[in-house]
Amino acid sequence: MKPVISVRFLFACLTALALQYAHAQPKLLTLLPSKQTGIHFSNQISESEGLNVLAYEYFFNGAGVAVGDLNNDGLQDIFFTANMKSNALYQNMGTLTFKDVTAQAGASLEGRPGHWKTGVTMADINNDGLLDIYVCYSGKGEPDTRRNELFINLGNMKFKEAAKEYGLDDPSYSTQAAFFDYDLDGDLDMFLLNHSTKKVDNLEFAKFRNQVDEFAGCKIYENDGKYFHDVSSAVGISRSALTFGLGVVVADINLDGWPDLYVTNDYNEPDHLYINNKNRGFIDKSDAALSHMSQFSMGADIADYNNDGLPDIMTLDMLPEDNKRQKLLQLQENYEIFELMQQQGLHKQYMRNMLHLNNGDGTFSEIAQLAGVSNTDWSWTPLFADLDNDGFKDLFITNGYLRDYTNKDFLKYWGDYKVKKAIEREPVQLMDLIKAMPSTKIPNYIFKNTRDLSFENKQIEWGTDQPAISSGAVYADLDNDGDLELIVNNINEEAFIYQNNTQETKTQHYLDVQLLHPNKNPVIGTRVKLYSKGNIQMQELNPNRGYLSAVTIRLHFGLGKETQVDSIHIFWPGDSLYYSSFYKISADQLLSITHNPQPTTQNSLQGQGTRDEGRGNREKGKGNREEETRNMIPLL
Repeated sequence: MKPVISVRFLFACLTALALQYAHAQPKLLTLLPSKQTGIHFSNQISESEGLNVLAYEYFFNGAGVAVGDLNNDGLQDIFFTANMKSNALYQNMGTLTFKDVTAQAGASLEGRPGHWKTGVTMADINNDGLLDIYVCYSGKGEPDTRRNELFINLGNMKFKEAAKEYGLDDPSYSTQAAFFDYDLDGDLDMFLLNHSTKKVDNLEFAKFRNQVDEFAGCKIYENDGKYFHDVSSAVGISRSALTFGLGVVVADINLDGWPDLYVTNDYNEPDHLYINNKNRGFIDKSDAALSHMSQFSMGADIADYNNDGLPDIMTLDMLPEDNKRQKLLQLQENYEIFELMQQQGLHKQYMRNMLHLNNGDGTFSEIAQLAGVSNTDWSWTPLFADLDNDGFKDLFITNGYLRDYTNKDFLKYWGDYKVKKAIEREPVQLMDLIKAMPSTKIPNYIFKNTRDLSFENKQIEWGTDQPAISSGAVYADLDNDGDLELIVNNINEEAFIYQNNTQETKTQHYLDVQLLHPNKNPVIGTRVKLYSKGNIQMQELNPNRGYLSAVTIRLHFGLGKETQVDSIHIFWPGDSLYYSSFYKISADQLLSITHNPQPTTQNSLQGQGTRDEGRGNREKGKGNREEETRNMIPLL
């Protein structure tokens, strides 16, 4: 009798062989050991009876990371925040090695001992050509323990704390700050993302939405050139006690030359899509623009991921990928609560990631399930970036929560424990409950853009399959070889530094673009469109994206096999018709462009290419673009 091989057995063998082959192939990314990089930073969290996730619900939300060239030596330096321990500043020494210079750069950079640090960003606050560092604070302490810190760059990797001097020592429950020129007066203003610590009954949503909370509500600080003034009450943003802000991204969403905002909210308060009204204020267009959104929105990113010249929006939530964890964890969607939210005027929200595809007419189509990126577990940072230099932006997502707070077995144990203690007339010991929570590490997700609006999971093939509890993350070309490294801040584990091997293993080309004022500070809010052999790429210079973090101010464009860019068109901030164009630019270089705001004065270009400047209509969606197209035809 001949042996019979079952289809199931054959499939299992083929799957095993495929996985073995994937593991054997060279990885796109290599996780570098800390002994090699010199980066030993770890966001260490210590639980106690008085400070834990049951006492402070955002205890496991993690910390941020910012990257930028702090000493203008051409290398990207890294700053990590730590919730409970000391922050750390690492100077890039070249060849992917770093030196901890926190102590000599300024003792206060470590942060106030014992107080809760959250997000970090880099921006040239005082327009001196040097990037400064802004660190946010939160936690359950008194207001003075939560005052945010601003470290002014003095040059030569020295910093001075000056938040009060600039009016930015805000004592809110702060998550992150984003610096941008919201009124286009030539200096950077600040949006401060905050969160509440209060629980609101489901029947009282409408009541609390209209109440201002001075510590929970988001804020906007306007820069008068020397000092920042709180103008939050006059700019049309929500400042209610329902605010649980976790993510903010700045982008020119409607392509009118003015910076807009997307703000994510945890729990029941919907996300906000704030469109700049060009009169020192914003209008929330989320109801009209979005059909639905994430319910427990965390980090966010905005980028043109399908290369149609329009910015798309990605937000993260906490829906697991596999059926087991979906059944093991308590999902928060409930029909009665959903209907109650609708009755109280709250937008439709569902517990999963959302990918909002820009339709070009002021509306978006939500396609995360179609794109294959809707379920990535308890996720924090989404980052669109071209990691393999093929000309299309890929997607990196961090995830992880130190303990499974919503585990159904734990929730049952919690209820039984409280009943038992009540019967025995004994106090509840929070650490008894904390220790009963399981802890699960899950690898971060990385997706390749398949150029058909969807993505393919590449965790194994690209080398990000290490389980961890990750939060803030950024990308930057740390070794100046033309591909993007990834930097990840982890809880209770050393930070991840992923070296990108694209330029070592493939013949791919790239172009980096640096946009500067004459005094060498970056022109935040500039939009760049790149044309190459009929393909279009668009990016904006707004480094605050993802979660608690800020990416490099260099714009990175992958070019695939192309060795020359047909044209680049630079739309400087503002709704004037002025833009700059450059033609026939060689690949594999850093193109540094210095902007002079006077239309009669030509901008300077450092790099290989030819220049042209002119006037043309800005995009107004997919409507009438005839005149703009005539001005923007690439020179072939």
